[in-house]
Amino acid sequence: MQLGVEISGDLVAMMAAEIRAGEKAVSLAMREAGSGLKADWRGQITAAGLGQRLANSIRSASYPKSGDSLEAAALVWSKAPVIVGAHDAGPLIRSKSGFWLAIPLPAAGKGVGGRRMTPGEWEKRRGLRLRFVWRRRGPSLLVADGRLSSRGLGVASRAKSGRGRASVPVFLLVPQVRLRKRLDLARDAARAQAELPGRIAKHWVAGRLG
Repeated sequence: MQLGVEISGDLVAMMAAEIRAGEKAVSLAMREAGSGLKADWRGQITAAGLGQRLANSIRSASYPKSGDSLEAAALVWSKAPVIVGAHDAGPLIRSKSGFWLAIPLPAAGKGVGGRRMTPGEWEKRRGLRLRFVWRRRGPSLLVADGRLSSRGLGVASRAKSGRGRASVPVFLLVPQVRLRKRLDLARDAARAQAELPGRIAKHWVAGRLG
């Protein structure tokens, strides 16, 4: 038995068309994967209650910037990597000076722009000195000898009689604190990577049929 093979059409042109279809498929898939991962990470951040501003720090870009390539790539990153990374890793935080971390309690209120105040800032804004209270069990405290306002904030007492005067806990003092892990960025990245071959195949077939 003798078999023969006959190729109809221009083989070089067919191979070139196949390569172009592959380049387009890979490039489209990478752009989709990058945009999808950016959306997923932003969704995680907002769902964790970390705010739209931090979510918007997630950006994506695809390469090459123009044209298609079999070596196309996508990059997804944050413009606030330290903050996002901390919520993703849940690190142990210690004071840089080796002393206490001051954690504001509700009576501390908020600083300018809603920021958390340091003990020094609090004393300047409230005009009160904070007093250290050591506790054998539980975190130590910084308290203000004043009163609680109608909004639950520690403020100076104006009553000469001392009526309503109280020692108001304003800050908790702890040697270290572990930030709760609120994000799992690797999970979404792994899913995007696993879906990539299917995306490429889909676009490759669509390009050949088109």
